[in-house]
Formats: sequence, structure tokens, C-alpha cells
Amino acid sequence: MQTKDDNNIHPIAEVSTPLPREGQGGGVPDGGSPLVPKKYLLTFILITALFALWGFANDITNPMVAAFQTLMEISAAKASMVQFAFYGGYATMAVPAALFIRRYSYKVGVLIGLGLYAVGAFLFIPAAQFQEFTFFCVSLYILTFGLAFLETSANPFILSLGDKSNSTRRLNLAQAFNPVGSLSGMAVASFIVLPNLISDKRDAAGQVIFHGLSEAEKADIRLHDLAVIRDPYVAIGLVVLVMFVIIALTKMPSLKGEDDANTSAGTTLSRLWHNKIYRNGVLAQVLYVAAQIMTWTFIIQYADHLGIDKATAQRWNILAMSLALSGRFVGTYIMKWINQRRLLMIFGIGASICTAGAICIEGMLGLYSLVCISLFMSIMFPSIYGIALENVQSEDTSLGAAFLVMAIVGGALMPPLQGHLIDQQVIFGWPAVNVSFILPFICFICITIYGYKTYKVRAQ
Repeated sequence: MQTKDDNNIHPIAEVSTPLPREGQGGGVPDGGSPLVPKKYLLTFILITALFALWGFANDITNPMVAAFQTLMEISAAKASMVQFAFYGGYATMAVPAALFIRRYSYKVGVLIGLGLYAVGAFLFIPAAQFQEFTFFCVSLYILTFGLAFLETSANPFILSLGDKSNSTRRLNLAQAFNPVGSLSGMAVASFIVLPNLISDKRDAAGQVIFHGLSEAEKADIRLHDLAVIRDPYVAIGLVVLVMFVIIALTKMPSLKGEDDANTSAGTTLSRLWHNKIYRNGVLAQVLYVAAQIMTWTFIIQYADHLGIDKATAQRWNILAMSLALSGRFVGTYIMKWINQRRLLMIFGIGASICTAGAICIEGMLGLYSLVCISLFMSIMFPSIYGIALENVQSEDTSLGAAFLVMAIVGGALMPPLQGHLIDQQVIFGWPAVNVSFILPFICFICITIYGYKTYKVRAQ
């Protein structure tokens, strides 16, 4: 193990941490240290607000898959390319963002992220004008360049704003405001966007009227509906610009990812690869994000199979996100007494059981099971993130964080596959939309195993 001068030890990545026992919340005993020291409180508040901003973008985008499927008359698999573009931006930009942060600072990374977020949002204006599905995907791709910068900066920034012993609890608290933004995005989609889409109007038999119209009538409706989809993105772009100005003018600690002149990127990658808990944590994060996006994206298709229109179905999504928000706060609180690895395992079991219900039960009971998955997903992202990074060496934290953000690519890879399953209509005599949730079920089983194995290792 390398030794470093005390002045060079990063607060979130000290290697010589004693192993926690049951009841220590997954980290070392905090010794009564404050969750957020007073000198970092303003910075913590401003950076925490960013979690809501990318939550909004994530969850106003999820229902757009169903909207584009009808409006552009494309398959569920092709409509899922919205998610491929959105989460593909993370995969493209996370590592470059980390290298940038190693050279500059978390604050500069945040500002770059906000700038790219705004550019992507404003590109919805020409995208709606040209009425090109590909243009929307490109706009989302650029927008998520910004989100990759924000998450690569904000997550380790939050971890570093205080004592290492309670860093994962601090991140869970900050991440608890992500569902606030998500709920806002869902509410805008449910009460402003989806009800005003003419393309989703149905006849008395519950059939979508749009498909039977002439091409001229469809063109007029597309022009209207794409403007409805465009406006919330433009509005959030303006909010992002305001946040850019506030953060640019606010003095913040000049923390950054460690940039050790004696540590090459190759050496860092080698150490990360040989850190089993970290390596498996990246895989667990890929699977978690895939499961989350599949669950929240295809609630609408699941409800549609039951004859529920998109706007009403999106309200079920809002209920799901409300459960996630509640679970995040409750989970953060009880981590004071329950080891976070054990809690991850317990929540993984709960998510697996609910997903099995969504697969095996037809009708409203299946929908209830699908919605309840969100309660158990609540702590997963920040917990996996904190567990994976806990014993990563200080000079490796920026790239380590980047690969955990890059793991969000799971949200790009698996939704198109689930969309392809849904397009089959029936699989082995069972509704394909039900069967398609076998994919998130497998993800939750793997996450449960990760929680169990890391808990057993750390409890020894």
C-alpha cells in the first residue's frame, strides 16, 4: 500500500480505514462529526440542487418514449432509442469529464456541465421545427454530455464535503433530492405534456385516433405535439442558465479529483480493475440503472396494455417516484443503525419480489407490484456508488467516480431490448409487456448478490 503525506490525502478515499461492523451504517464510526460542516453548507445546498436538475431531465424524458412511438409511428424498440441517446451521452462523456476535473476542479466541471445541459435543451427548438426523430435524439445526446459532467463532478464533490465516515450518508441525503426533480419532470409530463398531445386522443373503443388520419392531418398534429414536447426542455434550459450564473458567482472550496504527477491513468486503471468491490460495483451500477430506466420507462406500456391512457399511466409513474423519494429519506435515516451493504441486499430482495409480481400477475395487481419496485430502488444508486468508492485510493477517485457515472450506460443498452420484447405482443402465451420485466428482475438479483457479498466481506 502506498503511503502519502497527510496533506495529500483526499477526504473520500483514505485506504487505511478500519472495517465497519454491523450497526455502523456501512462506514467507520463517525465520532459525532457533523454530516455537513458549516463551512461547506452553502456549497452542499447548491450542489445538491443540481441533483434535482438532472432528475428532471431523466424523468420528463422517460414518457417521451411512448409519445414518440405514437407520434412518429415507430416501434417500441425504435422509440427506445430516445433512452439509447440519453444514456449514451453518459458513456461518451464520463471519462473525459473525469480527466478534465483532475486537471481543474469540481466547480469548473459543474459549470461545463450546466453549459452543455442548456445547449442540449435549446436544441429542442430546431428539432421540433424540423420534425425529425433523429434530431431529438442528438439533442438529448448533447444534453447528457452536460449531465455526465454534472454527475462526475457533483457526486464526489458531495462525498468530499465533510468526514469520510459519513460520506455515503451525505451522498444519500443529496441524492434524496434527485427524486424531487424527477417528480417535477413526471408532473410536467403528466399534467402538461401528455394530456395536450393530440396524437394520443382515443375513440370510444379506446383506440388511438391518430393512426386513421390522413397524412396532412398527421403533419398538423405532429407540428402541434412536437411544440408541446419542446417547451418544457426550453424552460429547464433557462433554469439551468440561472444556476450557472449563481454557481459561477459563489465562492466554493477548490476541491478537485487528485492529480498526482506520479500516477498515470494506466496505473489508476490497473488499481481500479484489481479492486474487486469497485469492479463489481461498476457492474452493479450498470445493472441498477438499466433496471431503473426499464421500470420507469415501461410503466406506461404496462398500463396501456390494461387500457389506461398515457396521461393517466404517467400518474402511476409519479406514485412510483413518490415511493422512491420516501424510501431514499427513510433509507438514509436507518443507515445510522443498519449497515448499508446489508440494507442494499434487503432492498434488492424486495425489488426482486415486486418485479416477479409484475411479471406473473396480470391486471391491476401486476401494476401495483410494478409501482412498488421504486420503493426498493430508492437507496440503490448512491449506496452502490459509496460502497464501490469507499476504499479506492485518493489519486484514483476521479476516474473511479467516472466509471460509476459511465455505468449509467445501462440505461441505454437494455431498454431497447425490453422494447423489442414488448413488440412481440405475446411470449409463451403470456403478455409480452409482463414477460419483458424479466430483464430488470435479473438485474435486481445481481444487485442483491452484490449487497450480500460486500456485506459478508466487510463484516468479517
